Amino acid sequence: MLSIQKGSPLDTATIRDIAYRTWPDTYGNIVPAAQLEYMLELFYSDEALTVQMKEKGHQFILVKENETVLGFASYEHHYLGQNTTRLHKIYLLPESQGKGAGKLLIDSVVKVARENQSEVVSLNVNRFNTAVTFYQKMGFDIVGEEDVALDHGYLMEDYKMEFKM
Repeated sequence: MLSIQKGSPLDTATIRDIAYRTWPDTYGNIVPAAQLEYMLELFYSDEALTVQMKEKGHQFILVKENETVLGFASYEHHYLGQNTTRLHKIYLLPESQGKGAGKLLIDSVVKVARENQSEVVSLNVNRFNTAVTFYQKMGFDIVGEEDVALDHGYLMEDYKMEFKM
């Protein structure tokens, strides 16, 4: 049975492990290996995750099947000072996809966004990521494109997507 559990700084190793196991499948054919390694360290080091949780107000949730963590999501209310909940991250172990865990994570974020009176849940997703269709099935619409420049000349080429309440 699938369940949702609130994440904490004690879960950083689990979150990092899932990211490191998931990203090669998700982005291996999209970005160069050096960029993949750089971004994993940038977003999933112990320091980065601690800053996200303790300083930036990112809330993490874990989806579990019995006692096994299958994936996670992170979100932030009042994103950029607006009445928006921002879905920053959502990743599932490749072998656990298709079990309804991703839908449960999205539904959980939408539920807390509604409870927080957010007008929209927003996210960015790489334009070449197959997850675009998943988000569309979950009710998100593409509302624009955004290219985000990173150090070392790396570029994130994203769609901006929104789920309107």
